[in-house]
Amino acid sequence: MNQTQTIFLQEMSKLKTKQAQWEPFAWYKEMRENSPVFYDAGQNVWNVFLYDDVKRVLVDHRLFSNKKERSFIPVPRDDNRTNINFCDPPEHRTRRGLLAQAFTPRSLREWEPRIQAIADELIAEIEGQATVDIVQKLAIPLPVTVIAELLGVPSRDRELIKAWSDILFYPYSKETFGDVAEQKAQALKEFSDYLYPIVQEKRKHPADDIISDLTRATLEGEQLTDAEVVRFSIGLLGAGNETTTMLISNIFYSMLFDQPGIYREIRADLSLVPKLIEEVLRYRFPVAIDRQVAQDTTVFGHNLKKGQIVVAWTGAANRDESKFDHAENFDIHRPNNQHHLTFGAGPHLCLGAPLARMEANIALTTFVKRFADIYPAEGFNVVEHLTDSAVGQSLKSLPIRLEKA
Repeated sequence: MNQTQTIFLQEMSKLKTKQAQWEPFAWYKEMRENSPVFYDAGQNVWNVFLYDDVKRVLVDHRLFSNKKERSFIPVPRDDNRTNINFCDPPEHRTRRGLLAQAFTPRSLREWEPRIQAIADELIAEIEGQATVDIVQKLAIPLPVTVIAELLGVPSRDRELIKAWSDILFYPYSKETFGDVAEQKAQALKEFSDYLYPIVQEKRKHPADDIISDLTRATLEGEQLTDAEVVRFSIGLLGAGNETTTMLISNIFYSMLFDQPGIYREIRADLSLVPKLIEEVLRYRFPVAIDRQVAQDTTVFGHNLKKGQIVVAWTGAANRDESKFDHAENFDIHRPNNQHHLTFGAGPHLCLGAPLARMEANIALTTFVKRFADIYPAEGFNVVEHLTDSAVGQSLKSLPIRLEKA
């Protein structure tokens, strides 16, 4: 992706500091109330912030296409058959179908014992410690180990995989564009070089994993080439750990800071774990998704022209008071918190959402059984623990104090 194709979100949001990017929610509220459909002339980009408008952009692929020439999405892309994120139905349905069977409820049930074993192992390593960095010790290693094993990649290489994924998801900025683009190209090359021999081996000796399935799959009547299997695998390895790491990290942050004391309520009633997960996804995920206007339209009361880009601020939609009562409050008992748009909507609803939910559920349930309570580390200042991520900031570390059960 070159600079002229890249949309710089921070230029539009005016959220310049780490703290503002970590907590963009006041800006979201201001935009919902005062500029719910906002045109940024500097980058020729429309922005929508209300729930119904955001959902319309995500669902209506005839008006808002995923075939886009510009994007803020930081992952380098090729316009080829492996690209499920930059195409529309019916092509999208066919390509997605190659991967979808790995994420069916039946497939996930088969993987559940292994995910549980990985979580048990990671949490056992934490026991006996008074303070632990929950991001480094649980939120990062669990998802990358799980997705590596699902694909059939050696989990011992998880640190390499995580490092490449981090670079590929690192956001662009005008000031550092050239350096970041170079790092991404290098990471993509190294990641591809690493996967090629694994794919070739799976083609000769298939096993029970996703890469083996892809080597046997056909698309448009032809088998996928090794290069296409590599590209599919990179997409899954990257996306398969990025969002889930952020989810698990944010769950612990929310229990400590968004609703202190909720940990003990969860511990007393583990059936609340799924509700906590959905509320964290709704409340603390500053996510945005972009689409290209497919035809001239006045759907939002403005003249949107074919070829322009629309950014749908899902993180803002998730706090729309017209959809969620007292939306600025963190409330796991909210009856409709699962209606958030964090995983998207429509044909591009995140393929890995059920896996992310399962991993978070297993991780939290297992953790809560082992520890009576958690507390923030003394002197914790969130700004010191943040790192740049696709749409703002995410936690790179979160030290917490543990009380043994």
